[in-house]
Amino acid sequence: MSENLDLVRSIYADWERGDFSRGDWADPKIEFVIAEGLEPGSWTGVSAWMEWRDDFLSAWEGYSVKAVEYRELDDERVLVLSTAHGRGRASGLELRGRGEGAVLFHVRDGKVTRQVNYLERDRALADLGLEE
Repeated sequence: MSENLDLVRSIYADWERGDFSRGDWADPKIEFVIAEGLEPGSWTGVSAWMEWRDDFLSAWEGYSVKAVEYRELDDERVLVLSTAHGRGRASGLELRGRGEGAVLFHVRDGKVTRQVNYLERDRALADLGLEE
């Protein structure tokens, strides 16, 4: 198992417990991308990532993600296929294992330099030229 895969697995170990507090895995100039959805966009820097994270998590109760599959794409990229869990604070929407998304991590020198979040797994696979 590569060091990059080990790093991504350690990130997901926290996220699966609903713990999104760590940011030590991120490069200070990380590019954080939401590839699709209601508010797609791109942010730069750990503080921007943390601000987005705090805003996002404030809308959910008990939010966590579960890795379904890890794929090492090359020496710098790890794709994680995942499902989301949680309940919307305002809507009461329950996400139990729905929201089949994906996160693409670009890792260099032991830090994540770019994180691309996809709400739809199929979109991630298509963007990367991969098949389910």
